[in-house]
Amino acid sequence: MTSHNSNGIYLYAIRTGGEEREYANCGIGGGHVYSIAHGDVAAVVSDLMNGKLRPERRNIAAHRDVMAMLMRESTVLPMSFGIVADNRQAVIGILSNNRDVFISQLRRVAGKVEMGLRVTWDVPNIFEYFVMTQHELRAARDQIMGLRGELTQEQKIELGRLFDRLLNDEREAHTEQVEAVLTQCCDEIKHGRHRNEQEIMNLSCLVRNDKQGDFENAVLIAAGLFDNNYAFDYNGPWAPHNFVDIDLKL
Repeated sequence: MTSHNSNGIYLYAIRTGGEEREYANCGIGGGHVYSIAHGDVAAVVSDLMNGKLRPERRNIAAHRDVMAMLMRESTVLPMSFGIVADNRQAVIGILSNNRDVFISQLRRVAGKVEMGLRVTWDVPNIFEYFVMTQHELRAARDQIMGLRGELTQEQKIELGRLFDRLLNDEREAHTEQVEAVLTQCCDEIKHGRHRNEQEIMNLSCLVRNDKQGDFENAVLIAAGLFDNNYAFDYNGPWAPHNFVDIDLKL
């Protein structure tokens, strides 16, 4: 298969297999999705026909749709949004230069998907919740508020530091509780950054295809360890983005 005249070739994913295939017209800009093979690996791609690639919602959605299509067939290595090669020969160069890493990573995620779990404090005001539930913070707040006059900047900073320490201690303890349940059905677990103060954990879990139901049950079991002040939200299955570690040699 050869690409048409285009402004480059967009890479979606890497898969095993030396055969070249055609998929569907579901790529970015409605482009035809196909594969370029070299040896025992292949890149799933489409031609870019409409100038520069922009991170617009429709382009990101097309990237995700292609990944969803591929994941229904088999496990692939997802590429980050925005990787474009100049031409077919450049794609073959990427496959050749990164072949060993691709094979190693494909073995790591073979037959597995990524599931996400986000746990948050489901309370109106996280500081007031901690004042109510943490004696140390409540005592410090009461001592400071018991003084006459406005709080000084130093007092505010001191109270804020205590809150941050207790917040992180609780996050760590709760995450250990949840992970103790999830490790029974997850091959790997990675921690994402906290997006706000209310977020306790943002986990990415590598799960075997035949254990997705076990993962969902484990989330329910873990959620049962907490009261109604906590919200559990799981999602997936996704391509294993957070478990693909490639320093791509272009």
